[in-house]
Parts: sequence; C-alpha cells; structure tokens
Amino acid sequence: MATAKKLTENHLTCVICTEVFTDPATLQCHHTFCKSCLLKYTYTQPEAVQAKSIPCPSCRQQTNVTNPDRPVEEWVSQLKPSHVMQGLMDDFGPGTKAVEEHVCSVCTKQGKTTPATSWCSVCDVVFCEGCLQMHNMMPGLCDHEVAHLSDHTKTKVKRCFMCQVHRDEKVKLFCKDCKQAICTICCSIRHRTCKDVDTIESMTPLVKEQLTNKIEQLRINMAATNNNITWRKSTIQDVKSNSQTLKVQVTKTREKVMRAILRKEKQLLGDIDKATDEQLSELQADIKSQEIELQMYQQQYEFTANAVTSNCEMDMYAIYDSVGLTSSDNRDTDIRPAAGRVVFTHDLDKLSKAVDELQLGEVQVVHGVSDPESYPVLHHTIDCKEDGDGEDPSVRDVTVLTVDGIKVTVVAGYNNKRLKTYYTSNFKSFHNQLLLSNYPWQIAKLSESQIAVSVPGSEEIVTVNVTPDPVLLSTIKTSKVYYALASLSPSQLAAGTWRQSHSVDILDMTGRILRSINTGVTGNPDHIHVTRNNNLVVSEGKVKSLVCVTSDGDAVFTYTPTGDRALSYPRGITTTSTRDILLVDSSAHKVIQLTESGQFVRDVLTQQDGLEYPDGVCLDADGLLYVTSRRYVNVFKFCAAYRNL
Repeated sequence: MATAKKLTENHLTCVICTEVFTDPATLQCHHTFCKSCLLKYTYTQPEAVQAKSIPCPSCRQQTNVTNPDRPVEEWVSQLKPSHVMQGLMDDFGPGTKAVEEHVCSVCTKQGKTTPATSWCSVCDVVFCEGCLQMHNMMPGLCDHEVAHLSDHTKTKVKRCFMCQVHRDEKVKLFCKDCKQAICTICCSIRHRTCKDVDTIESMTPLVKEQLTNKIEQLRINMAATNNNITWRKSTIQDVKSNSQTLKVQVTKTREKVMRAILRKEKQLLGDIDKATDEQLSELQADIKSQEIELQMYQQQYEFTANAVTSNCEMDMYAIYDSVGLTSSDNRDTDIRPAAGRVVFTHDLDKLSKAVDELQLGEVQVVHGVSDPESYPVLHHTIDCKEDGDGEDPSVRDVTVLTVDGIKVTVVAGYNNKRLKTYYTSNFKSFHNQLLLSNYPWQIAKLSESQIAVSVPGSEEIVTVNVTPDPVLLSTIKTSKVYYALASLSPSQLAAGTWRQSHSVDILDMTGRILRSINTGVTGNPDHIHVTRNNNLVVSEGKVKSLVCVTSDGDAVFTYTPTGDRALSYPRGITTTSTRDILLVDSSAHKVIQLTESGQFVRDVLTQQDGLEYPDGVCLDADGLLYVTSRRYVNVFKFCAAYRNL
C-alpha cells in the first residue's frame, strides 16, 4: 500500500489539476496530463492551435497532431498514455485500491465494506456477489469479461478493447489512413471519408509483428546506448587521467624553461665574475708596481734630504749629479689608462616582449579520426631526406614510440636502406639513423622501445632498440622472403610471405614458422595490421581488396568495393581507438576509413590534403595521424579549435 500511495502521489498525479490522472494522455515530450486538463490548457494557447499542435504545459514542446483538420477536442482525445504510464494506471490507478483491499467498489461508495469476489476487466472495478449480479443484469454490461479474485490477487484476463469515445462499443476496426483503432460508430461518423479501413483481426498480426520488430530494435538501441554509457564513463576516467598527465607535462616544460633561464643566469654571473677577476688582477698588479716605484722615490727622497742637511759638499754634489740624470721623469705628465668597468647590457622592452611571446606549448582538443564531424588539419611535416642521402628515401612505413617521455617517430627509408628516428628533447630537434643490410619494408611495434623491421632483400627481420636513437639488437634469418610484418604477441610475429602457397606465416622470435594462414585473394601481402582482438587485416597493392581473417585463418570480411570507391592500390593499414580501420590507397592518393566489419565510412585524406602516393600510416597516443608520402611524413590532427599558452 505504501508503494501504491507513493507511486500515485509522485507519478500518477496531473500537475495541472494536482489530482490522480483521469483518462491520461502522454505527449511527444513524454509528459502526461489528464485529457480534460490538456484540452483546457490548449484552448489558452491560440498560437499553438493555429500551428496545429498541442503545447506541453511543462516544457512548452509542441506535439504534432495526426489530423490537424479535426477539432481540437479530437486532437486531445486521440492521444494515448505511454506504455509505462498505462501499466502504472492499470496496477495503481483509480479503482485499484478496492482491488488491493478486496472491498467491493460499489459498496464502498455506499459506505459499506463488503468483500469483493470478482473483477470486471472492462469496467476495471471489483464487485461483491450481489453487486456483480446487478452488473450482469444491465444490458450494456452483461457481455463484459469478469474474473474471479483469488485470496490475494485478481486473475489476469484479456481485457476488452473498448472505444475511448464510445465506451460501450468494442473496437473492431482499424483506420489505416489515421493509424487509429476505432469502433463501428467512429467509422461511420468520423472516418467515413477515410479510404483504407480494415478489421482488427486482420491488422493484429501485422501490428504485433511491427511491435515485435520495434521491441527488437529497442533492445538493440538499449544495448548500444548502455555500451555508449559504459564507454563514456570509462572515457571520463581517461579524460581525468589525461588531464593530470598533461598538467604534469606542462609543469615539466616550465621546469625545463626555468632550467634554461637559470643556465643563462649562471652563465651571465660567471661572465661578470670572470671580467671582474681580470679587472682586479690588473689593478692589483698596477698597485704593486706603484708601491715599488713609491719605495724607490722614498729612498731617493731620504738620500737627497740627508745630503742637503749634512753640509757636506761632496755628498750634496754626488746626489745632485744623480738627480740631474733623472730630472726629466715628471710623474705629473704620466698618463695611465683608466681601469675598465664591467657593465650588464639588456633591453627590457625586448626581454618583456620575449617573455610575453614565450610559448610553453599549445592545448588542443583533438577529435578522434573516427568522429565523422572531424576534419584533418596538417600539423607538421617531417622531411626524411638528409644532406647525405643520394636520392629520395621513399619512406615505406612509420611508427611512433614514447621512450622515457619523449615521442619518437621511426621511419623506414627504402631507397637509402636506413631506419631513422626523429624526436625533440630540451627544445632541440634530433635525428639519427641505422644503416641496414638491405631495403627495409614494414615496421612492427614490439613495445614502446623496441621494433622489428622486415628486410626482404636479405631475407631478414631485424629487431631494433630505440633509445631514442636506433640501436640494432638482433638479426633474424628467415627461410622465406617476408615483406609485410606485424606483432601478433610479445613472442610472435605475423609475416607476409612472397609467392608461397600460404600468404601469412606466424613466426616466433627466432624466425621459426609456427603455422601458416591462407588469406585468400591476397597471395603476396604488402602490409599486415593486427587489430585489438587479434584479427589480421591484410593488403596487397596489386589486389583491389582488403582482407580480414582471424589469427586462426577464419574469414572475417573481404572489402572489394566497385565503381567510384573501387580500390586502386591498397597499402598501409592501422586501426583507431574505436576499432575503425584506416587503409591507404596509394594510387588514389587517399586514406580510407572503414568500420571494424569492413563497411565504408569516408575518405579521411585525399590528394587535396597533400598526399602523393602514400604508403605507411599510423596513429599516435595523442590522436595524430602519420602518413608517409615519398620523402615526407605528413602529420595531421583532427581538431577545430586550440589556444596558445
């Protein structure tokens, strides 16, 4: 009873009349009101009536009506309560209190408390034996379906489908024009101009089928929505964690800048000390020289004074001769250079401007490439042709690692037989390279500091440690020529064979073949990518298809579009965080986005974005997309706004 009372007060009460619903109607905004209350309110809204719609008293949202040419009363009368509301009304609405208390509804109105024994499914009222006899004797009620009440519950029976307008008439027809179940009186009066009216019996299977399909679709929608909610809740944690990581990065960047400023300060203070020490040494040496000279003058002064006061002519003339020899030395005419002054020269205006223009970095909202609303913007370009390269390096593949907090871009230069790394540390850009025995092809990422690279010309797979400079770890000799290469697990590689009966071999880290997989149309794979669920996605330039198989060789899909979307020369492959597939179509100068099941989504990049015969492709942890294009690696971001700090 407490539950019924709570439901009635909180959910079964009209906000207009503040009473329990009588003949409820639910609008498109899912708010429910009494039909009489809603009709009165609609009459007070002439603009809505003129617009042929019913306004919601709570949120003001308009509900379109089925028959705008009908009177307003019919607009409201045709509204139905929602399934949830109807269920609550059936279980807890008016007339159910007597049922739950097992008291006859008719006797209750007379002030009696006679136990109820039966329930009329049409009237939705419980009766005692005497009142039931009166009910059954009335001509309009005698054919109603009545169920006997058990000790605690009423037995559920099929309720008669009665007309909402003519309450004593059963609904026997369905107007397809108005999409409304009606009785024969409604058909003859209100639907006589309608052209397509059928019986309820013939329509019920179709309606049930449509509702069953609707239920299935709603089940799918609920599951998808629930997955979206779960994913977004997980994303919230990722966003918070990412925010903390970015704040730490900003703090570390500020600390690096401060260390650079402190180094400059230390250098300037050292320069001041050095210049000052040089000045002091010079002055001290000059003072020492002056002191020696002063001592000599004092001696001469004493000798001369003694000669003058001794009254000895011989001593006096002896001193006189020596004075005569040095009489030309006049200290008043001795001009010595003034001591230098150490000064600190600075331009406060220039310094202030430099501080104002100082950028620690930029904060960006990076949209995932899987977001169909996002569009690519060129972030930066890496030119992989160095001064010592004799020709275009023809970059075949690219991957991005994070080594000790430093983002490292690794590229495979085919023509110059080199593996190169590019990174920035302490505000300085670096690059280094590792010379290989032959032409490298595809890079397989083993960890954040190790990669494996296929070298088909030498029938080798090399493993490389990135420090972030490339350092050769090992050379694996293979029994076949392998171009395509991917990491299936920390101890297994997936390698594309060349002109063999099976197109992909699963190898251990010594090069031993564990098993072979046939990928169908791709007999000589150029590129392999391993998805998160360990499926293999395989491309071959000469085959206009993309093939996906499980690691056991079971087919997942084959993407072979025709017409304008037909592939011309498929090459590099990667997947997004949402498991979408990005495929390079080299001759079409495109990067194509597919769903996990191989359905076309869009052209992510085209020749208008600066691609010329793209080859390799990868995504980094920040959502930046790297695409090789001959001698360049073009890096794209998918965001529309950013601000500098």
